[in-house]
Amino acid sequence: MEEKKAIDLKKIEPVLNEYRDVPGSLIAILQKTQAIYGYLPEEAITYIAEETGTAPATIYGVATFYAQFRLQPVGKHLIMLCQGTACHVNGAELISAAITDELGIEDGETTEDGLFSMEHVACLGCCSLSPVMMINGKTYSTLTPDKCRKVLRELASEGGADA
Repeated sequence: MEEKKAIDLKKIEPVLNEYRDVPGSLIAILQKTQAIYGYLPEEAITYIAEETGTAPATIYGVATFYAQFRLQPVGKHLIMLCQGTACHVNGAELISAAITDELGIEDGETTEDGLFSMEHVACLGCCSLSPVMMINGKTYSTLTPDKCRKVLRELASEGGADA
């Protein structure tokens, strides 16, 4: 089992100070915490619970209810693959299969090297360009399995450099 890297809880102190006396601010705290770490680490959830007087079970309930929150770190390149109607009818399933074939990951998984994560999303709002995937905020449209593989190989060959 790999050793967990300790996180710096001091990074979220300004967030907690900002919302300390603001009722109903748990979602905002979690959003800003995730923006800092890229996900919601267990240690951060425990710390937020202690500092806000909120039960850890309540925090986990919120974090698992809303799809925007992640309890595990994601890869350097987060692939968001649209599953909306237009993308679905235009081959999103084939694109998902190409990603799985190329990287060996399914929806919600991260490659062992931590370079890629894949997440199926309901809609990216690019219906006329379907099928579509977004990686690190960049949209790739009118995808074919080969076009998708080419994008993934280019990102992988950058050695983890930003897209």
